Amino acid sequence: MTGNQIIVIIVDDDDSIRKAVRRLMKSYGFAVETFASAEEFLGSDRLAKTSCLILDVHMPGMNGLELQKRLVASGSVVPIIFISAFTDDGARSQAINAGAAGYLAKPFSDDELLNCIHSVLEDAGADIPQSAPR
Repeated sequence: MTGNQIIVIIVDDDDSIRKAVRRLMKSYGFAVETFASAEEFLGSDRLAKTSCLILDVHMPGMNGLELQKRLVASGSVVPIIFISAFTDDGARSQAINAGAAGYLAKPFSDDELLNCIHSVLEDAGADIPQSAPR
């Protein structure tokens, strides 16, 4: 990923979460795109350009775990950080066992999310924006 623009994708059915996380990511120099559903994301052409996917677990239609399963089955290696308003150890275990890079419970702190993203991008060898915390 070195040399390419880092694009963080947020998929969450909650408009306020999408806006808040988008604002946070942009404030640290990341390019950000948002989608209100897994289906909307899959229908776009953004997967190939995605550096990190922030994904809600519980959404109408296809949920986050189903999207993860579909991406893994297609050979995608895009790092996924799950966010969830529900305490669900089963979902957490399923997500992590399927390769999720992180699983944060809402409400999470800005630092929790930023540290998780930084770790994911660093592991992928990405050029992290200078304004992003280390």
